[in-house]
Amino acid sequence: MEKSKRLFMKSKRSFRRRLPPIQSGDRIDYKNMGLISRFISEQGKILSRRVNRLTLKQQRLITIAIKQARILSLLPFLNNEKQFEKSESTARTTTL
Repeated sequence: MEKSKRLFMKSKRSFRRRLPPIQSGDRIDYKNMGLISRFISEQGKILSRRVNRLTLKQQRLITIAIKQARILSLLPFLNNEKQFEKSESTARTTTL
């Protein structure tokens, strides 16, 4: 009987609550590159809301800020450094 009761009891593991990625004092703005760059992948894509752990309103503001920064060329639309290196090396061989 005691064994069956144990199955239904919750485990009392302690867990550390994660801090929200955007503090209350942070302004979500296209000029705040330190904040915006945390929500972009290595390829230059905007990370999803689940990955960022943001609220819907914060995710919308981040998306707008990233798009504004891209238009003003503060951020690249794509991050193709590897592709650029490959095309650069092939261009050298063809000119020689």
